Amino acid sequence: MDAAVPLPHFFRPIRLPRVGSTSDEAKRLAALAAEEGTLVWADEQTEGHGRLGRTWISPSGNLYFSILLRPAAPVANAMQLTFATAIALADVVAAVLPATSRVGCKWPNDVLVDGKKVSGILLESQANADGLVDSLVVGIGVNIVSHPPPETVMYEATSLHAEGAGGETAASLLQRFCPVFLTWYETWRRQGFDPIRAAWLGRAEKLHQPVEVRLDVGSVAGVFVGLDTNGAMLLQQGDRRRVILAGDVFPATT
Repeated sequence: MDAAVPLPHFFRPIRLPRVGSTSDEAKRLAALAAEEGTLVWADEQTEGHGRLGRTWISPSGNLYFSILLRPAAPVANAMQLTFATAIALADVVAAVLPATSRVGCKWPNDVLVDGKKVSGILLESQANADGLVDSLVVGIGVNIVSHPPPETVMYEATSLHAEGAGGETAASLLQRFCPVFLTWYETWRRQGFDPIRAAWLGRAEKLHQPVEVRLDVGSVAGVFVGLDTNGAMLLQQGDRRRVILAGDVFPATT
């Protein structure tokens, strides 16, 4: 790690010029008993991936990193850290953009600027024999200098430079992010999900608005009314409230 990028002592950074996937490398290190706080940062990924194995286009100049955590928590609860990570990232992104920018969190794992995706988050966990987390890898990609064209992605994307943060670099954003993330991680460990959920809902994209949720098979429509105690989406469909565990959220088409 460059000396010019100091991070809180919790983090144990590993800087790589190129890697297949920072999360895959972090998982490999986790299996070798790497300590909590191990952070794998690469200038470029050749096999970056997001949810459901989707490709994360990873050219040089953007920020790609993964953090190894070992919280003493049930695997289901640990996935709440998706929202803690999104809040930390949204806070940092908002701080570097013009005050007129609207920074939101799109369920379950994206950060948006004025409705366009600037970052994605992927959590991957490994349980021990007691059903508790043995390792949890938080993978994060942020578009700093470039973003994929509309025809290559499901959801319109943008970058920090395109939105007015022309002086930001991968190194400077990582330095901003790590202490903010650590604060939210400690909040989650001490106080649980409630403060995380409240903060996330304060930035939630399309909250109390009609949305379409595309599932593995088909899609459902309704009004996004909140999160349950584990972070699942609550979708109001007339008199029925449906719990959505996984899906891709889009504005309602009708």
